[in-house]
Amino acid sequence: MGKTQSESDAKQQDTLKNSGEIPTHIAIIMDGNGRWARRRGLPRVAGHKRGVDTVRDITEACAELGVKYLTLFTFSTENWNRPKDEVSTLMRLLLRSIKDRCNELNENNIKLTTIGALTALPVEVQKELIEAIEKTKNNKRMTLNLALSYSGRWELLEAVKNISRSVSNGDIKLDDIDEKYFSKRLTTKNIPDPDLLIRTSGEFRVSNFLLWQIAYTEFYISDVYWPDFKRKHLYEAIKSFQTRERRFGRVSEQLIKNEKGLKNVSNLPKEIA
Repeated sequence: MGKTQSESDAKQQDTLKNSGEIPTHIAIIMDGNGRWARRRGLPRVAGHKRGVDTVRDITEACAELGVKYLTLFTFSTENWNRPKDEVSTLMRLLLRSIKDRCNELNENNIKLTTIGALTALPVEVQKELIEAIEKTKNNKRMTLNLALSYSGRWELLEAVKNISRSVSNGDIKLDDIDEKYFSKRLTTKNIPDPDLLIRTSGEFRVSNFLLWQIAYTEFYISDVYWPDFKRKHLYEAIKSFQTRERRFGRVSEQLIKNEKGLKNVSNLPKEIA
């Protein structure tokens, strides 16, 4: 990035920060790699490789903006059903990306975490992930959370199984189970629910992603394929988010606005405020 472009980008970020609330947690369904490649007469792997570059840029932009958590739907449980050669290529790309980016994440004070059935990944990928997570565990600027071999239904079923065992063992009673307790049994137990969910490629579906966590998340659909998703598109999504009134089931009169977003008023539960 050239100096002039960098200065322009910094100004755009300052404008965003001054115009409203920056989402604490952004989740992204990165869709359209294959279609991006097909439109250019390229193999699907070309789209995936270009998509990795987009991940790097968007991660840096989110960190610069002050986003605290970025969750990327990197590889779903259903993706295992793709052609074997494509799955193998994706695993190699993932492995190389982890190796190449770990030091960079450290330099930028970014913590790496993962959610999903990680034991389904190739052993060498698991090993690199574990090492990268360990190396970056003390970083505070932002958490980059990769959803790998993940699906929302899988996560909910695993939570139900774990809670059922606890009930059977007498560790908890049925009446102890509420939304707060259930959330703590999910893979995202240490991460707040997303404020903003971005989906690229123009598709209007959640594709089995964070089904519990997105109950009150704001959605933004971009027609742009993920390999072409740039900072300007991220900024457009955040601008849209800043225009939303997040009522959490309340009415407008129960909420007051200020320059930092929505604040708690009478009758607004503490966990929402």
